[in-house]
Amino acid sequence: MTQTLTDSYNRTIDYLRISVTDRCNLRCSYCVPPTPFAHMNHTDILSYEELIRLVRVGISLGIRKVRLTGGEPFARKGLIGFIRELSALEGLEDLAVTTNGTLIADEMKNLKEAGLTRINISLDSLRPERFAKITGKDLFAEVKRTIEGALKTGLNPVKINTVLLDGINGDELEDFARLTFDHPVHIRFIEYMPIGEGSGPAHSELLAPAITRRLEALGPLTPVHRSAHDGPAQRFKIKGAKGEIGLISPMTNHFCATCNRLRLTADGHLRPCLLSDAKVNLMDAVRGSADDATLATLFRHAAGIKGKRHDLSGHAVHDMMSSIGG
Repeated sequence: MTQTLTDSYNRTIDYLRISVTDRCNLRCSYCVPPTPFAHMNHTDILSYEELIRLVRVGISLGIRKVRLTGGEPFARKGLIGFIRELSALEGLEDLAVTTNGTLIADEMKNLKEAGLTRINISLDSLRPERFAKITGKDLFAEVKRTIEGALKTGLNPVKINTVLLDGINGDELEDFARLTFDHPVHIRFIEYMPIGEGSGPAHSELLAPAITRRLEALGPLTPVHRSAHDGPAQRFKIKGAKGEIGLISPMTNHFCATCNRLRLTADGHLRPCLLSDAKVNLMDAVRGSADDATLATLFRHAAGIKGKRHDLSGHAVHDMMSSIGG
């Protein structure tokens, strides 16, 4: 019998984000530190078999949506086969992935057939030279092909995640928004979050109020009704647009009261909140003698230590985003 996973504030937890790797083929300036850092060893990350077991336990507790992240998830070999296994699990209703889109331009049909429900593609510039400067790689054409392929294949919705920073790409806000007039894409503007040692941009982040003012200059913003598997974005359509705009504003408009997720890191830690260092070790249990009931207890413990709201006012999260899962 399926149970319901709730936290101390009576929020229902039905969404699990899974980082399958901390590795990425890009070096985005706001995500990767300038100094060298060590990646996890292959033996220190959960195997696909271990992840399937943990997702089964999560489903038994009421998890209905899973999103795969990294690092760059497609930097890990065999991910499409893993997606196929996940999609076959009874009780899982929504299976998505967040990717930089540089490695999968020719895989859209395979991903759809494997059972992927939808895709989020991280993209911080529509200008090839600027994209190369931000990411360290001249791969804009590959991302463009991935977006076109996802739309053609019928993955729905196709979301584009964009972090806007003044002095870096803030002048492209309107260019991204105008994409929704010509294509049924969902543009997600995400406020920069201080995650990782030494995080904090040497430029000004664009926050939701300023973004909204600039969007309104393009046309009236009509709120869009939230669907069952929506994340935290405030959704809008600009009059006459085929697609829509979303604002994810963890800094200016906390959405903690409606947060429904846990995060599983590649090295087997269950994190109740992206913006907190609190975590529960599942790796030792899953590689020890723990049965599924014990693993379920650890899921409940993680939900139980989920805070009422995050607090980034005086500190940054110390683990890197690539190890937590974006």
